[in-house]
Amino acid sequence: MAKTVKKRGLGKGLGALLSDSPAPELMAQASTVPISKIRPNRYQPRSHFDDAELESLTESVRREGVLMPILLRPAGDGYELIAGERRWRAAQAAGLLEIPAIVREVDDLQALELAIIENEQRDDLTAIESARAYQQMMEEFGCTQQEVADRIGVSRMQVSNLIRLLQLPESVQKMIENRELTMGQARPLVGLDASRAEELAHACVKQGWSAREMERHAKQAGKRPASARRKTDADVAALQDELTRALGLPVEIRVRKNGSGEMRIRYTRPAELDGVLRRLRRPAG
Repeated sequence: MAKTVKKRGLGKGLGALLSDSPAPELMAQASTVPISKIRPNRYQPRSHFDDAELESLTESVRREGVLMPILLRPAGDGYELIAGERRWRAAQAAGLLEIPAIVREVDDLQALELAIIENEQRDDLTAIESARAYQQMMEEFGCTQQEVADRIGVSRMQVSNLIRLLQLPESVQKMIENRELTMGQARPLVGLDASRAEELAHACVKQGWSAREMERHAKQAGKRPASARRKTDADVAALQDELTRALGLPVEIRVRKNGSGEMRIRYTRPAELDGVLRRLRRPAG
């Protein structure tokens, strides 16, 4: 059964453009646009397109054409894609010169928001892709976790839990991107040493552990002698969340027994680091 399109935060009618069956009045607004005039969505959160699925869609386009218009916004002397990248790619592979499209004036935040919603309602995004997209909304557009939740149509806890996955080692994040690990299986690994997290992640895949089994193993891994255990109290945990919201990037604070410690800010792209530096250099008051 098709999922309900999430419309929170979208301009009037924009949510309807992402429906699997847009209303006839919307379909009537579609026009044909030269494919050569279209550039990809720079805010596309999806990093991988399944080759087999794309080939199947291409064959369908060759037989029947593109039945559902894509969504574009004006960009220079052409257009930027907002939603419908699979159809656009398939149309190119099928050798089409034009494609049906609906054009709307959409700002950058809405372009990112619509791209996220289109992919999430079709289960096309991995947990890491969603997390990075939510983080981008916070970092580049100054959204809070609650605002991200409201605009995308998920709970604030969901946003928080996903962003916390970005604290995991890159190798574990890659396993989530490759759909070897689910969000439920990976979440208990947050906070463990990188080497231990990687070890449990590989064991989970090899042994076929459920999310509950992973949670049990992760808890056991966290039970270390008092002399080696890193304890984070409620105040430190609250400060981590506060800094994560303020900077738009995952922040981890580690406190040692003698009161010293360290703070880590994890980023995945140079632009994210630049954003943090701008915030830190902003004049007080």
